Amino acid sequence: MKIKKLMVRSRKLDHKSPCTPEIAALLTCWATSSVDSPSCVQTVQALTECMRKVPKNSKHATTINYHLARLGKFL
Repeated sequence: MKIKKLMVRSRKLDHKSPCTPEIAALLTCWATSSVDSPSCVQTVQALTECMRKVPKNSKHATTINYHLARLGKFL
């Protein structure tokens, strides 16, 4: 028995933005008034503060498929 190709499908994780309420508030403010309106300054500042606090995700690539392909030669 020979297996041609071994692979593992990665799980798709739902990544929710932590600043979704601030973005929604900013878009609502822009919809009710103009984009350059001084009344939206607080929402812009709240969004920028939220974006500063969000940790940056480092995408760590899994190497399982590489190792399965490498070791698959011996099966």
